[in-house]
Amino acid sequence: MFQPEKTILVSPGQGSQKVGMGQEFYVDSTTKELFERADDALSMGLTQLMLSGDDKELGMTANTQPALLLTSYVAYSYLAKQSGQKLQDMAAFVAGHSLGEYASLVIAGVLTLEEGLKLVRQRGEAMQQAVPAGQGGMLAVIGLESETVAEVAKQAGIFVANDNSNGQVVLSGSAEGVEKAIKLAKESGAKRALPLPVSAPFHSPLMQPAADVMAQALDALNLNTPYVPVVCNVTSQGEASPQNLKQNLITQVTGSVRWRESMIWAAGQGVEQVVELGTGKVLTGLAKRCDDRLSAISLNTPKDIDNWLESLSKQQVA
Repeated sequence: MFQPEKTILVSPGQGSQKVGMGQEFYVDSTTKELFERADDALSMGLTQLMLSGDDKELGMTANTQPALLLTSYVAYSYLAKQSGQKLQDMAAFVAGHSLGEYASLVIAGVLTLEEGLKLVRQRGEAMQQAVPAGQGGMLAVIGLESETVAEVAKQAGIFVANDNSNGQVVLSGSAEGVEKAIKLAKESGAKRALPLPVSAPFHSPLMQPAADVMAQALDALNLNTPYVPVVCNVTSQGEASPQNLKQNLITQVTGSVRWRESMIWAAGQGVEQVVELGTGKVLTGLAKRCDDRLSAISLNTPKDIDNWLESLSKQQVA
């Protein structure tokens, strides 16, 4: 049914959350227990917040991160149950965008669901506290080559946070630097240079206090060897060593999310299909803009998954 050597499963990052996320999986008896496990692990009503909570509260980093991780893992669990396949029979690699990397590690068996949820809750709190509100920010630059945007960042004294695809790069740093970068990007010919509605300069050296918190939290855990290699944000290539995966998670807090390079690397390994699990279609939209050898599909609901599995079965028969 699957062509694992040609497939990568990916999990989205912050920005894909919305109230109602996971609703269809919650009413399915095969995955409902995962929501209950999440609420127990975090000692909070994460499920209620996801399904019917307040947009602003869900958008708080410490809430957003476990909500997105849970939805991605629930979608994967439903896919595994419905197909009757193990991860290694479905995909050659997994990857996740920023906090999505934690979801990919849970999917790959490196972390338990409970460990992953607690880590990203702590990560969100630490990132929120690392820089006082108003002192840092982020901006998206649309329509410039990555090299040009990197030069803009350098001139403005800020940093490349996410290299998402050809023509879409996110910068991060001081509030003053962000303002300067917006002006420089427009002068360099950017189609758009937009400040992002975030409360902190994520994926920049200003996040070092949060990286220190995560180093301590991860040091207390024993990570398992993944069922398939994880394509890491900071190295943009597959990794299977638990120690290296742990170090990459720490580095990722202050380092750049090299998504474009990650997808190019995966395509170079023979991957042809990107399967986005969880909420939204952000990574699906980026795939072909990263490398035209890639096609992509997003699986956000049980119906999406059932329809996809049915289409795979029909292809196999044909």
